[in-house]
Amino acid sequence: MLRYYNQKLLIAGTDEAGRGCLSGPVTAAAVILPKNFYHPMLDDSKKLSAKQRAILAPIIKQEAVSYGVSHVFPHVIDRINILQASILAMHKSIAKLKTIPEKIIVDGNKFNPYLSIPHETVVKGDGKFYAIAAASVLAKTARDEYMMELHQKFPLYQWNKNMGYPTAKHRNAIATYGITPHHRKTFKGVKDL
Repeated sequence: MLRYYNQKLLIAGTDEAGRGCLSGPVTAAAVILPKNFYHPMLDDSKKLSAKQRAILAPIIKQEAVSYGVSHVFPHVIDRINILQASILAMHKSIAKLKTIPEKIIVDGNKFNPYLSIPHETVVKGDGKFYAIAAASVLAKTARDEYMMELHQKFPLYQWNKNMGYPTAKHRNAIATYGITPHHRKTFKGVKDL
């Protein structure tokens, strides 16, 4: 059951999508929702269907006080590691907010301070707080859209279905056709090639 973190403070929730993928960016979103925001469908994006996320994303964007979405691409992921790339994507998303939040709540248990804004990490926060759930939906939909576009250029890897995750078909395509500039060269299953 989702709830508000704090009705008195201006809260930004942030989350990422695509950490465990073999290809494509890690994508993060940051969202500040109005205090009275409610939508019965809103939940952790992993619990929603693609159709539900597609319905929710424009509603969140329209209703949000502010939001930001950012990608961090494989060449950066390979250089700084996936955890730091995920945090960088969150920082870039927070930087896009038109309103400065009074506190940041972060899905997960790791974060680097952003400016001097207080923050709190929340394990499974996307299933606990509205702002993080909204960020999870925006991150996931933005990343999926990007992977659908990439699929047009590299159809052999079926990114329109696996979104870059390490499915059997994706692994087989890597073994058969090699890797693309969009693969993460430091990841198991890619670096072996």
